[in-house]
Amino acid sequence: MEYSPFLHILHVVPSSHVRNKLFVFCIMLSLWVYMIYCCVGYCSTVPNLTYSPARRHENDAATDNRDSSLGASRDLLNNENELDSRGDEWNEVRSETKAVDDNAMSGFLNETESKKLPQAIIIGVKKGGTRALLEFLRLHPDIRAVGAEPHFFDRNYDKGLEWYRELMPKSSEDQLTMEKTPSYFVTREVPSRLYSMSKDTKLIVVVRNPVTRAISDYTQTRSKKPDIPSFESLTFKNISAGLIDTTWSAVQIGMYARHLERWLQFFPMEQLLFVSGERLITDPAGEMARVQDFLRLRRVVTEKYFHFNPTKGFPCLKRPELNTKPHCLGKTKGRTHPNIDPQVVRTLRDFYKPFNRKFYKMTGHNFGWD
Repeated sequence: MEYSPFLHILHVVPSSHVRNKLFVFCIMLSLWVYMIYCCVGYCSTVPNLTYSPARRHENDAATDNRDSSLGASRDLLNNENELDSRGDEWNEVRSETKAVDDNAMSGFLNETESKKLPQAIIIGVKKGGTRALLEFLRLHPDIRAVGAEPHFFDRNYDKGLEWYRELMPKSSEDQLTMEKTPSYFVTREVPSRLYSMSKDTKLIVVVRNPVTRAISDYTQTRSKKPDIPSFESLTFKNISAGLIDTTWSAVQIGMYARHLERWLQFFPMEQLLFVSGERLITDPAGEMARVQDFLRLRRVVTEKYFHFNPTKGFPCLKRPELNTKPHCLGKTKGRTHPNIDPQVVRTLRDFYKPFNRKFYKMTGHNFGWD
């Protein structure tokens, strides 16, 4: 049989040097695959925005349960399932993607990052300015916050803490994990449930003039349900007697002192921070200084991060280090309120006065709504 160089090559056993090189190559390939996996891993924190009929049925059932927990709350506002909330989630996902991109390389190099239960939560209130506050806080490098509202303690509590933890973004030991769900503040079961998770959780409540808040609440609903009754007819049980209907959630939410009493049964006042929704607009840097101090963070988010938009009527965000165009909140924010009968507004102001004064006394802070 003739000698064949080709056949000789096929029968050559690789040397130990070649085997070592192959081994190193396999290790490097595995590391690259792991890095790619980490890169796309954050997608698990982005909520599923598909709104299937089955999902809608689940949400409706959860909403019914929540309403019953509020007692006789007559909620015509469809607070949690309305289209505005889902539209905001898309903006939240985009913001979360930007935050992940900014920290992507540090995430690759820091294997100590993990998903943690939140150490601070924005618990309220609806139409108070919670979305603005969350977006402001997400500019801080020491904060990682989930975008869409988890509604764990009011609607998904039966799913357990591990389900809740999986919703959170990965964070390092030096970073604070946060979420916001405005309905927590007014839901009876939430304080005890949250206390069971952690008695040390820091709680933030964004409050706003309850009359203006109620009108904003109504305006949001009317933009999606133009055929709902007038604000005046929903506000009163008996309009001629001036009797306010406190079972309507738009009115009920603004009775801040009543809700706060429930929270103080579980958490001391020093664990709660009340942020002025009005000052988030007129002096966002000042309110952010208070929030950052409360969370024991460096004062990173300062006046250089804000640009007031006169068309929308509230501040937009900018990244001074990137010199980019200011980013404003979604089109669902800053709607024009309908004209409300001035007498109705005065009656509502009088109704809220005792609640406001009690709230000022409880918090030690005069918000100037009277």
